Amino acid sequence: MNSEICLDSLWKIYGGPADSAIKQLQSGLDPLDLYQRTGLRAAVHDVSLEIQAGEIFVVMGLSGSGKSTLLRLLNGLVRPCSGEVRIQGRQLSSLGPMELNKLRREQMGMVFQSFALFPHRTVIDNAAFGLEVAGVPRPQRRDLALKALERVGLGDECRKYPHQLSGGMQQRVGLARALALDPPILLMDEAFSALDPLIRSDMQELLLELQAERQRTIVFISHDLDEAIRLGDRIALMQDGQVLQCGTAQSLLSDPASPAVRHFFRDIDSAAVLDVAAIAAMPSCLLVNAAGPSAALDAFVGDPVYVLDESKRLRGVRTISNGWIEADQLATLRAGTRVRDAMPLVASLAYPPPVVDREGCFLGVITPRLLLRSLEVNV
Repeated sequence: MNSEICLDSLWKIYGGPADSAIKQLQSGLDPLDLYQRTGLRAAVHDVSLEIQAGEIFVVMGLSGSGKSTLLRLLNGLVRPCSGEVRIQGRQLSSLGPMELNKLRREQMGMVFQSFALFPHRTVIDNAAFGLEVAGVPRPQRRDLALKALERVGLGDECRKYPHQLSGGMQQRVGLARALALDPPILLMDEAFSALDPLIRSDMQELLLELQAERQRTIVFISHDLDEAIRLGDRIALMQDGQVLQCGTAQSLLSDPASPAVRHFFRDIDSAAVLDVAAIAAMPSCLLVNAAGPSAALDAFVGDPVYVLDESKRLRGVRTISNGWIEADQLATLRAGTRVRDAMPLVASLAYPPPVVDREGCFLGVITPRLLLRSLEVNV
């Protein structure tokens, strides 16, 4: 994967000259002490991140953590006091106003918490607004806007006005407006936080469906850890302008870099986060490059016996109760399956289910004991 967005040692200081404040913070001064002594506040404190093309990257933190400021630095609405932002290899600091606006129009879509719809425009005209600003002719932009509305389930509502729609439907219009431009980068600032829980869950599911259809680089700002875990390929956890840790939800849960990170995850159900591939273990009875059901296999002591070919793909399993089971008849777990979703299968089978990767290679098995141990990861 290639880096679509690079943030290199970004600083944003509010309240006065930044150079002295940055030097003091770099020398170890506590940000709160700096603020109390000088009134200067580090909204973003020496942040470096690389966001890969095609991933959903969630920036998560409580109010005042700096996450929304970071997003505004990323799209050039706010200029850093120090450091650099690169989008698709281009330094934002090197772009003039017209070039920056062109980059935003052609490469970035924005979805806001507040919907930001024009009340006097119909749904389709709201969805077409970005295309209108970009100079797309009216027939073409209405066609593109209608296709975007259909993708978010609002094709039949295109002639209505925003006040005739529910909050969830209004947010879908905002998402359609961003999608109509078909940008490779989508920036979403607390986009679902104003919605009630059921509609919010529906919008999260819609975003994942849209991402599965066409991968974009999505930077999603959230203060909700459950939302971050559900959506994010990776999560950057922010506090007081700094990134405490960046990684998969699983890595943040199982290997927190600090007590602050551990505190964030204290109430999270580990079974909803952990991947079965992370806890799979090699069985004691494993034959590689064996020829399926044979006298040699029948003579092999152990139950069950897992048989692989020379490419480490599963050939089948021999159990005492069920005999030989071919690979295509086996119940397996795919890497990426959450532990919670694996529990019913593990409980129902007479043998520990195998875990395989996308290529079908054998990664290990999941036993009831492994499941119980995994639940203790954040106790």
